[in-house]
Amino acid sequence: MFLLCWDRPSAQNQKDYINKSGTFNYDSNYRGATAKSLSSLKEDKGLSKEGFLLNHARVLVGSGQETFEKGKSALRSWRHFGFNWAFVDPKTPIQQGVRFCVCVKEFFPWLMMPLEVVYVNERSSAKNSLPSFGFGSGTLQGHLLAGEERFSIEMDEKNQVWYEIVSFSKPANILSFVGYPYVVLRQKHFARESTKAVLKHISS
Repeated sequence: MFLLCWDRPSAQNQKDYINKSGTFNYDSNYRGATAKSLSSLKEDKGLSKEGFLLNHARVLVGSGQETFEKGKSALRSWRHFGFNWAFVDPKTPIQQGVRFCVCVKEFFPWLMMPLEVVYVNERSSAKNSLPSFGFGSGTLQGHLLAGEERFSIEMDEKNQVWYEIVSFSKPANILSFVGYPYVVLRQKHFARESTKAVLKHISS
């Protein structure tokens, strides 16, 4: 089950669809797996054996504590989804267990794809560690894909700030199975556009 919407989905449209969505549509063994490092995910033979494809993007967005805080603000307010062709309700709280819809316009109709926040990880520089903020969301029944995606912002030992997207996914519907090569291209396009959106917020 997936839902096409000819007009931009309203908050009520999204709420109704989320209420109809079931549980996670991918194996519980991989719940929260995107919290691991990219190298750990690449070494996980189970993911590839199950047909999941890894997607990764990591971009330098600036340096310093102020840049980090602005980057974190961008994620908390869903600015990384601030497009005319894709969005998440910016009022959606980033908290474990919160369900939401990613709304994407493909050609003429809109697609509503339900997810749930699986985890939220945050480290403060006050704890004698490098500051970071990130969260992972898993796909629910009714999503075209099965898998999980993490968005994070972090500062390294050189005071540089990085925006990172890590995901693993596979088709969960005949439509996405047939069009999966296109889906992969769209994921890469999203990563580029999402980085631009985060940079725009940081520079504002």
